[in-house]
Amino acid sequence: MAFTKLSVQTFGVGKGTPATSTPETDIWAVFRALRDTRSLFGLRPGHVQTLQAMLSFLKPGHGDTVFASNNEICRRIGGIDERTLRRHIDRFVELGFMKRDDSPNRKRYRVRSSEGQAISYGLSLAPLLARADELLAAAQEMENARRDRVFLRKQILTRLAQIDEADPENELTHQLRRVLRRKLSIEEYRALLDELETQCTHMSTPVDAPEPMELSANVGQTVRHQSKSKKEQKDLESGTDIKTLPLQTLTTICDQATSFATHSLKNWHDVESHARTLAPMMGIHESTFESAAKKIGSQKASCAIFIILQMNNRIRDFGAYFHSITLGRRAIDFNPSRLLERLSRSGAAAA
Repeated sequence: MAFTKLSVQTFGVGKGTPATSTPETDIWAVFRALRDTRSLFGLRPGHVQTLQAMLSFLKPGHGDTVFASNNEICRRIGGIDERTLRRHIDRFVELGFMKRDDSPNRKRYRVRSSEGQAISYGLSLAPLLARADELLAAAQEMENARRDRVFLRKQILTRLAQIDEADPENELTHQLRRVLRRKLSIEEYRALLDELETQCTHMSTPVDAPEPMELSANVGQTVRHQSKSKKEQKDLESGTDIKTLPLQTLTTICDQATSFATHSLKNWHDVESHARTLAPMMGIHESTFESAAKKIGSQKASCAIFIILQMNNRIRDFGAYFHSITLGRRAIDFNPSRLLERLSRSGAAAA
């Protein structure tokens, strides 16, 4: 029969009260840490229940060895069979959370000398307490990771809601919502958030920024409107078809865009080609222009480029404003003729 090295405890002579090995350690705090991190060690709920039952046999001030028999432990767990209990104990011993101190007859008890020394035969939980710092740190790390995942997930859902509001038909949001059904790692959540941030930068207004608004035409005015004005809503009212808009009206009023042309803009094909050249220079992604051309027509999208550039001192974010009036909620009311008429009047007044 092989015996393990036994721990010898010293008691005060004539006092009968043993000194605990680690009085500062809360063994139930260590248990909760192991319970929360059990997946790291391959432990199942049954293992945790067994350990909890064994800890309940310990008495304050009487050491960290369990003297209860297997039958008593099985009853306290709830009636599991002894073979299962042995497997659980073997697993804890294998992981280094428990140690067997066997007596010659395999019984569990403690013997004391007249000098106050004691030898304990049983299941020692001293190794579990010795790894308290490791388990508590692992539990805290897992809790931090859980909170970070929740935080990142909420950020992702916020970005998805923003894109859905601006573009309900966006395929990216549908794909990412399917991905979110799985349990993802922090790195995967961060990759999704980065992808959405890029999408928001190219196609939508930033989350925390107010929607860009057209400002007053007064020269030198720098104060931005914080809410939509009735005057701007009138600019977006529908009622005039783009086909009735004279080409010369567009190129004359929007002289800022026309000045960048390398040749004369003689037809709508020239205007559209020039608008496609200007868009990336204004921070409007090519894919955004293409999407706008498919939704409202290439002529209307080109007019939007010319008008936005002409209103450069009134618009804070060209890309966000273009997306708003061509692909967002305001696309249905976008009327280039109305805006050009307004620009014409303001230009005449300034002159």
